[in-house]
Amino acid sequence: MSQYSQFNIDRAHPGRWAITFNNPPINMFVPATIDELRALMTEIEADQSLKVVVFQSANPEFFTAHLDVAKAAEKPEVLGLWRDFVLRLSSTPVVSIAKVRGRTRGIGNEFVLACDMRFASRQTALFGQPEVGVGLVPGGGALEWLPRLVGRSRALEIVLTGDDFDAGIAERYGWVNRALDDSELDSFADTLAKRLASFDHETLAAAKAQVNRFGVPTATELQTSNELLFPLLALPGAQARRAKIRNIGYGTPSDFELNFGRYLPSFGPAEDAATVKERG
Repeated sequence: MSQYSQFNIDRAHPGRWAITFNNPPINMFVPATIDELRALMTEIEADQSLKVVVFQSANPEFFTAHLDVAKAAEKPEVLGLWRDFVLRLSSTPVVSIAKVRGRTRGIGNEFVLACDMRFASRQTALFGQPEVGVGLVPGGGALEWLPRLVGRSRALEIVLTGDDFDAGIAERYGWVNRALDDSELDSFADTLAKRLASFDHETLAAAKAQVNRFGVPTATELQTSNELLFPLLALPGAQARRAKIRNIGYGTPSDFELNFGRYLPSFGPAEDAATVKERG
């Protein structure tokens, strides 16, 4: 079995694993996270007794944060590795459940979208795709998953505004299966995992494969979004917007990371007030 630095695995219960993200301070996605998730998928696929995995976080304020874009840019092949992981997670016979407390934005949200089911704390969970606000577009699957789950108009609202959405809205939109009171989330997810683990592996696999005929992105669709990320990152507008986040707590448990969506309008507009006044 592999040793992991980004998460811990509890294999104590037959047929089900609990996988806990634990990459302080805010569970940022870095290239190592993706490498380890791919190794995890190899373990999941190899265990014929495994029926369900539950993903959770050791940090109550952050389920998973966003991608560390600077580190990803140093290893551009990471997006192809991510696409491979997403396709394997969605197609494996094992059922994947995200139990979400705290913030999950960008690639973190794209991770939970790739899971088979999502359950969120009504009091603490926040979801968002902030990329447009920093001059990018989601490149890890949001543009493919969200229209399938919430519909075109709501997907556009989520992606184009870059704002944070609480668990209540996410539930109404169909972004998550259910929002539950925080005190009930653990018992609900545990009961669900136990129930799934009581069923036959072959039957679960057959049912999931049939449902997957509807609503799962193709490799080609995911690749088209992957290919947009780094060219957009090189544009002057994206460079200017990203420069504004470097000294305000990016990647730390700061007010900025806690309220990412609220900060985004302050990074623009592209034209300052003086330019607008001159044109007027």
